[in-house]
Amino acid sequence: MKVIDTEISDLFILEPKVFGDDRGYFFESYSKMTLDSLLGTGYTFVQDNESKSSYGVIRGLHYQLTPFSQTKLVRVLQGKVYDVAVDLRRDSSTFLDWVGVELSAENKKQFLIPKGFAHGFSVLSETAIFAYKCDEYYHPEAESGIIYNDRSLNIDWKVKNEDVKISPKDMLLPKLEEARINF
Repeated sequence: MKVIDTEISDLFILEPKVFGDDRGYFFESYSKMTLDSLLGTGYTFVQDNESKSSYGVIRGLHYQLTPFSQTKLVRVLQGKVYDVAVDLRRDSSTFLDWVGVELSAENKKQFLIPKGFAHGFSVLSETAIFAYKCDEYYHPEAESGIIYNDRSLNIDWKVKNEDVKISPKDMLLPKLEEARINF
């Protein structure tokens, strides 16, 4: 597995070794031992989640507050998304900076998003199946987020405004200046 650094510390893109031939392909999508040896992380993932979405859907920006914050290891099983992580760690030199990466079934890249980040993605293909591991269980009382189109973040979701589809719940997320952040 190849680890690709981003502009933000502790935020990594992972590129697996894919073995393919005329029958198809094989790759190891997750190995605790490999991840620990590459990053020295010690992550213990406890929950897997999966969603299916259509073109133009934006999910996010979501996070869980401390003490239930989550590290996520995200990937796409079908289709293509633009995945975004925003640094919400107040003591970080990259506080409020964000990184976006295209994840697809074809490139098989994964994004390791540590605690202290807001996360979201937009669907760039007709449909996408998105899967991720979390190192903390979901706790509804710790759920928080920031509206996807907050001007202070200025995220380009790679989807035309007229094609954007947002859930009613995500439309109620606050602007950054009003968001609960405790990292």
